[in-house]
Amino acid sequence: MLTFLIIGAHPDDADLIAGGLAMRVKEKGHRAVFLSMTSGNAGHMSMDRDALRLRRLREMENAGRVFGVRYDTLDIDDGYLTADIPTREKLMRYIRTLRPDVIITHRSCDYHPDHRACGQLVCDCSYLVGVPLFCPDVPAMRKAPVILYGEDPFTVPAPFRADVAAACDGCVERKIEGVLQHESQYYEWLAYDGQWTDVLESGTREEAKALLQKRLRGEFSGPVERFKDRFPAGTRYGEVFQIDEYGGPMTEEVRRAMEG
Repeated sequence: MLTFLIIGAHPDDADLIAGGLAMRVKEKGHRAVFLSMTSGNAGHMSMDRDALRLRRLREMENAGRVFGVRYDTLDIDDGYLTADIPTREKLMRYIRTLRPDVIITHRSCDYHPDHRACGQLVCDCSYLVGVPLFCPDVPAMRKAPVILYGEDPFTVPAPFRADVAAACDGCVERKIEGVLQHESQYYEWLAYDGQWTDVLESGTREEAKALLQKRLRGEFSGPVERFKDRFPAGTRYGEVFQIDEYGGPMTEEVRRAMEG
């Protein structure tokens, strides 16, 4: 059994990056765990941080049940994630305790400072996971995890490269259901921040949900449209990942679990 750890900066990031993959590998008998580095307690236009933190923790639990995964958080304040030594130690202890075979996260070139810091923290741990005298209270790992990045649209210093692809046709509706458990984001904050006028002006909750489902289907079909040669013919929905050269080497076992 392989363990896949999907690390996002905020609650709902792991769901978006690799929610479909998580369900696919679980069906094959592997384990998937989601980790949010922050509590997500800044992503709202009207709630205060304390109330939002509690709400987002509940949303994470609900999403975890839909995806069938454990959903953890390091509970750092949203907007304050930095790639400093104390946070590196906190993440290192988590990784060594879980001992994943694969880690999936953000690239460190991203519009959001928390996303950049999250990617940098994973990168900073990539070698040190095997150094016994760093965080000596938790045993070092003898085998470095494979590290992968989820897709992003940024091109500096280099555009995203699709090295691995996971078709998600059979689980896309469940992925959408899981993502929409983060109600404070999709029905409220992201609709407000992104000026999704149709969602904001919808007359009922059911109408707003239908509009969000349509939006997410379009988003989740994007990887197949952009990297059609990476997917089997006829695939409609999928996720793509870039291999990080600082992690452990990609193996056929991992690739089969993800693509097979």
